[in-house]
Amino acid sequence: MLTSLSMQKEREVSLYLKTVTLRDANDLDAILDDIRHNNILIIRVTPLAQKSLEDLKMVVEELYKFVRSIHGDIARLGEERLVITPPGVRIWKNMYESLKER
Repeated sequence: MLTSLSMQKEREVSLYLKTVTLRDANDLDAILDDIRHNNILIIRVTPLAQKSLEDLKMVVEELYKFVRSIHGDIARLGEERLVITPPGVRIWKNMYESLKER
């Protein structure tokens, strides 16, 4: 049986994996909030890319800056997705992928 203290500790250390679809630049605030709550995010960017590559570039730059400022990690998952992790969780990037990001 879980006590209230053990349930509280479980909530404090739980990591959640969340999938998000980026449809509009206005979705940025909600995504930043999810990052602040230490969620691991998989973000599908195709809907925004089909609307505006300029908006997509701006959103990705903002995400990159924010994630780096909190010591999280961010990487592409193929052509359609990004993955973002909170501090303490790193994304394995092979040498080829690392060179492509530069």
